[in-house]
Amino acid sequence: QVQLVESGGGLVQAGGSLRLSCMASGRFFSTYTMGWFRQAPGKEREFVAAISVNGYNTYYADSVKGRFTISRDNAKNTVYLQMNSLKPEDAAVYYCNGVTSYGSRQPRGDWGQGTQVTVSS
Repeated sequence: QVQLVESGGGLVQAGGSLRLSCMASGRFFSTYTMGWFRQAPGKEREFVAAISVNGYNTYYADSVKGRFTISRDNAKNTVYLQMNSLKPEDAAVYYCNGVTSYGSRQPRGDWGQGTQVTVSS
């Protein structure tokens, strides 16, 4: 079982940047493909990005491709999401989670508390 704590959210102007972090506890972190997801008010939670176990391979939702970058540090049990060129439609609560397998967009475990990202226009 992996427990997750997200941080780094905040208020940013459109066009700005934020870097989210997700620290995981539990000895299986380094064996999981990890992902970021987000949920805007009134909308379902959606996939954003994921990264392979070794960190060499990534994939993204079309809506964030070219603007967001996912990375991980297995020594620190942490996965990151660098968000550039933020748009108002990126505003949401952001969550990390394992995904069921590389290439999947399905979360695999319990959710953390998330971190709020607000983008002003």
